[in-house]
Formats: sequence, C-alpha cells, structure tokens
Amino acid sequence: MRTVRLIARRLAAAVPTVLLVVLGTWILLEAAPGDAADAYLAQAGGGDAAFVADLRARFGLDLSGPDRFAIFALRLAAGDLGTSVVFSRPVAAVIAERIPITLALMVAAVTFAAVLGTLGGLLAGARPGSLGDRLLSTAALALLAIPSFWLGLLLIRWFAVQLGWLPVGGIRTIGGAGGVLDTARHLILPTLALGTGYVALYLRTLRAGMVDAWRADHVRAARARGLSERAVVWGAVARPAFLPVVVLLGQQAGTLFGGSVVVETVFAVPGMGRLAYEAVAGRDLALLIGVVLAGTVVVIAANLLVDLVMVRLDPRIGAGDA
Repeated sequence: MRTVRLIARRLAAAVPTVLLVVLGTWILLEAAPGDAADAYLAQAGGGDAAFVADLRARFGLDLSGPDRFAIFALRLAAGDLGTSVVFSRPVAAVIAERIPITLALMVAAVTFAAVLGTLGGLLAGARPGSLGDRLLSTAALALLAIPSFWLGLLLIRWFAVQLGWLPVGGIRTIGGAGGVLDTARHLILPTLALGTGYVALYLRTLRAGMVDAWRADHVRAARARGLSERAVVWGAVARPAFLPVVVLLGQQAGTLFGGSVVVETVFAVPGMGRLAYEAVAGRDLALLIGVVLAGTVVVIAANLLVDLVMVRLDPRIGAGDA
C-alpha cells in the first residue's frame, strides 16, 4: 500500500508540472519570431498574397494567439496533440514512431554508463588515494571534458570511415534485411557518444560516496567484527554509496533526453532529438510541444522509477508517504 500511495502522490504532483511545461513552451514559441507559414514560404521560395493568406488559414495562423491556445488546450484535454504542419500527420502518430528509437538509445546509454561507471567507481572507491584511484579519477575528468557531439564525430571517423566496422549513421541499413541486430549495430556509436560522459559522472559520484562511507562508524564496526575486506567494501561501503548514484540516474533523465537532440543529429538517427530539430526548423508549434510533452513524461516516469528503487534500497525514504 505504501508503494501505491507513493505512486499516487508522485502522479498528482506531476499534473501541474505537465501543465506548466505546456503553457511555458507555448508562450516561448509564440514569442519567437516567425511561424510555420514563414518557414514553409522560405522553403518554397515565397508566394503571392492570396497564397500566403490561404496558407495561414490552413495552418490556423489567422486566429489570435489566445484563440489558438484555447483550441490547442481543448484538443490536448481530449488527448489530441493536433496535426503536424511539417509531416501533415497527427503529432501523436509521428511521436509514436520516433520515441521508441530515442528510448532505446537512452536505455542503452544509461546501461553502458551505469555498468562501466559503477565498476570504475568501485575500483576507485575501494582504495581511495591509490594509484588506480588517481588514474581513474583523472580519466573521469578527461571524459567529462569531451563534448558529446565532438566525441561522436571522432567515433564516426575512427570506427565508421577509417576502419569500416560500424555504420556512419541512421538506424538501419538501406536495402538490407534490417532487424534487431542491424538496429543494434547502428546504435553502438550513438550510445558511446551519449553515454561516455555519464560513465565519468557515475564513477565520480560512487567514488565520492564510498570515500565518505569509509569514515563512517558502521564501517569500523564491520571491521571490528572480523569481516573480510571484500565484505566490508561491498556491504558496508559500496551499498550506501549507491543511493546517490540511483538519484543521479533519475536527475539525468532530462539531460539524456536533451542530449539525444545533438547526438541524433550528428548520427542522423530518426528519434525524438531529430524530430525536435525538424519541428524547430519548420516552426511546427504543435509538433514541438508534443516533443517537449513526451520528454516531460519520460522524465517524470524515470524519476518515479528511481523513487521506487530508492524505497527498495532504503525503506526509510518512503516512510513520509505512508
């Protein structure tokens, strides 16, 4: 029951967040110069006054801003995100095609970063101040300093152009059989580019938590009981230090979703990041709000999952929601 109440409270708190995100996104995009008709005319090379007037009426841009927002809000309340100007299709259908690709990239990047970062953090935090700790900490700082787009370009040059081991970009081989393995091959380089910085972040976070845990009284008590060094490191030092890492996973969900915009553009991956770029380029208000709303839902879901894991690791955390 405590878990159910926790979920209910988090979902109730998410409702005003979603509403504020939708309203804020609409206001910011309305304040920006230009609209979908201007973007269309720029690509088409212009048009006469009658064509421009008909285009604005077809896009619903002949109405005032408050009227258009009222229409959009009523449709959104009914579960309708509207129609994309760029794709001439329902926004929900376009997002439903793209979001699985971004989620697959995010899950792959988080898994890669969490596994490698955890291993590095355990090695560094097991013996603070040792040569291995200093080398891993220095490597983590170097990885944090590398921009994801620049690393992506380097990975393309090394592994796709020079060695020819992996595809340059896209999500599947043109004219090929496709399938899961083909998609996985295309996601390797984007996963490395997106997840490498988080490897260093998780390593440093876990290592810092373990360094603090070494000075705790329960660690000295564990050693006094005659436990082996491995048991002390894993049971008394590493386990409490995992809590900040789990929190960080939830906090970085939004950053991962936003980082996929750059990475997907570099690797021409047709996910939500690429979709956001196309929506901005086409001044597609409904589509861009749909992308932002989908990202908000992903972040809320990720933080809810982290809350449930935290309660599992430390039952005292959810005691206030009981």
